[in-house]
Amino acid sequence: MTRFRRGFNGHTGDLNSNRVGAMKRRGLLLDRDGVINVDRGYVGTREQFHFMSDVFPFLATAQDRGYRLAILTNQAGVARGYYTAQDFEALTEWMRQELSRNGIAIDLVLACYEHPEGKVPSLRRESFWRKPNPGMVLDSVQRLNLDPARSVFIGDQIRDMQAAQSAGIGACLLMNDHITEPLEGVTRVADFSEALCAMPNPFA
Repeated sequence: MTRFRRGFNGHTGDLNSNRVGAMKRRGLLLDRDGVINVDRGYVGTREQFHFMSDVFPFLATAQDRGYRLAILTNQAGVARGYYTAQDFEALTEWMRQELSRNGIAIDLVLACYEHPEGKVPSLRRESFWRKPNPGMVLDSVQRLNLDPARSVFIGDQIRDMQAAQSAGIGACLLMNDHITEPLEGVTRVADFSEALCAMPNPFA
């Protein structure tokens, strides 16, 4: 299932998980740049995109533990004119195919293109979807029928943690050694191994 804010707004995949009475699931919500791929600043092409080390086995383990996987990403590069919505959509499709080849199914991708300083007039504004606002997190919780208190958010920026906490996500994991300021309710992890240890294990 993929949704792009101010871009391709179609929905694919199984929506039956949202039926009335369905058991709420654990979710693993992930920022993209700096978590899924190396953050090189406004990554919009395959040539710029390099998966983070150990991200494949980490996601596979989380999936095996019953977590639904979602990627929630600010993509101001579209608003700023660095790449187009179509460029981002094509890159996202390729990324999901690469993950699928490694046995990883991403249940949902949400992206916010807007930015108040964007060069594209239709995208030059603030958005409730844009982190640190919680719009994308709340939307993912609803669409995937998640229990936010039993879900996890992994990001590399303070705005990721703010968005997750505002949406009531139970475990907020920050993976960025360069951010040293105190952050209440946030667990710092150095890598995916530490992240896995910090995540609730439903089979433990």
